[in-house]
Amino acid sequence: MEQAFIGVDVGTASVRAAIFDAEGSLIAAARRPIAIWHDAGDVVEQSSTDIWDACAGAVRAVLQEAALPPAAVKGIGFDATCSLVVLDRAGNPVSVSLSGDPRRNVIVWMDHRAVAEANRISETGDEVLRHVGGIISPEMQTPKLLWLKHHLPGRFRAAGHFFDLADFLTFRATGSHARSVCTLTCKWTYLAHERRWSRGYFERIGLEELLADDCARIGHEIVEPGTALGKGLTQESAAALGLLPGTAVGAALIDAHAGGVGTIGGQGADGAPVDLLDRLAYIMGTSACIMATTDAPRFVPGVWGPYFSAMVPGLWLNEGGQSAAGAALDYLVQSHPACAEAAAAAKAAGLGILDALERRALARFDAVGSTALLARDIHVLPEFLGNRSPYADPQTRAIVAGLDLDGDLASLERLFVAGLCGLAYGLADVVEVMRTHGVGSRMMVMSGGASRSPLVRQIMADTTGLCVASPATTEPVLLGAAMLGAVASGAFASLDVAMIAMSRLGALTRATGPEMSRFHRAKRQVYAQMRRLDRESRAAMQALELPLPSGREGAPCC
Repeated sequence: MEQAFIGVDVGTASVRAAIFDAEGSLIAAARRPIAIWHDAGDVVEQSSTDIWDACAGAVRAVLQEAALPPAAVKGIGFDATCSLVVLDRAGNPVSVSLSGDPRRNVIVWMDHRAVAEANRISETGDEVLRHVGGIISPEMQTPKLLWLKHHLPGRFRAAGHFFDLADFLTFRATGSHARSVCTLTCKWTYLAHERRWSRGYFERIGLEELLADDCARIGHEIVEPGTALGKGLTQESAAALGLLPGTAVGAALIDAHAGGVGTIGGQGADGAPVDLLDRLAYIMGTSACIMATTDAPRFVPGVWGPYFSAMVPGLWLNEGGQSAAGAALDYLVQSHPACAEAAAAAKAAGLGILDALERRALARFDAVGSTALLARDIHVLPEFLGNRSPYADPQTRAIVAGLDLDGDLASLERLFVAGLCGLAYGLADVVEVMRTHGVGSRMMVMSGGASRSPLVRQIMADTTGLCVASPATTEPVLLGAAMLGAVASGAFASLDVAMIAMSRLGALTRATGPEMSRFHRAKRQVYAQMRRLDRESRAAMQALELPLPSGREGAPCC
């Protein structure tokens, strides 16, 4: 093999690495777990040292699996969750934890400790907030930075570098302090279309000190994804990864955006020209992201963006999302009395529990789409971690309606299918609000573990009316990351060129027909009623102004 490229994907629970050739064919893949801490008050933390060590282990493992010499690897790219990494001026970890544990220097994307700070920022009505749908999420970085300043002021002052996790990885690999347009625009309120930070915004929310020294602590040098960084891998990082010093490293992407890059440029079987503007990317993992590109800015209430060049160079990005997707399904299944029985049956069949449940459910019907009928009498609003879009309400919580006392496997199947429907209805809400504001797509390219599920694809197609395509590769997120390394190495002139050259579409799924469309419309009415019930019930209880039970107050203010 003349040229190989490595993609490294840092998810919530693990690091994965894969090697691809210049045509985007997967050669080998490997995975390593990473540690995570959960504390009261929606606190979720990780260790950047542990994450980097897992990256090194995964890359060494995939090289061994592929039996490739390090010299064959011409470039490497990283993607990661949009978690916040805090380092001191020497590059050492600074704890973000009230426990004081020095290992815990990463506030994970799903950490919601900064809800109050996010609300205060949103109340300013600053012009910057137009680019986050009008309401900033506690999953973004400025609320988390404000929380650190208020609750851990000594450590906030001691911090020399605040990195998005993806940018930390390229810093660790190359020593370059450059940040990606993707991370800073999507999660830090950087105005990429004007190539600047908003001084007024940082002053208004109380983080003006981050503007000092030409914004050195949050990002002065800002480059497009795939830009070659520094002189490539340093001696130290190359030794850790098992690669050659100087191997090209591309500026990074957020993990979901790597999935978008790895999918929406795919050539179809007909070989027709690819229209990126006609394709929606849906990346379903622990959470889910719904991303669309446009050639002009489109402001959509409750949807993040428009962000310039944050995913595809020269195009605008709108990003919707669901804070809990795979995590919601896992929780639903684990909460059911038949979970242990289902897990044992799945293990005996050599399947994951969700795959086994899907297989059982599909066996009951001749048509894949008809399987959704199992959820006729049970309804799920799967907002376990709040609503990211289009309602931008982090306080929303899940509702399950229609439960009975059945505890058998058939009951678990019904709950599982109802959970899939609930996620599809949340997706449809985002697609519809985008459409009404000029962001239209006819095809949705789906990636993540769920994209391999025919039932998931069919329910999504029947609910949204979109043609749902799956990527030809089994690892689209890792392919998107590898494209960054390919561009950095000079193998391709730009990321959009690499997208079309290295990716292809697989199976297409179209809506079943009017009968299932009517079924899903009826269930969506119940879904909307549950959303109203959640909002009204929270308002009724908040009006009482009673103290929360012990252990639910959130993090102390000290």
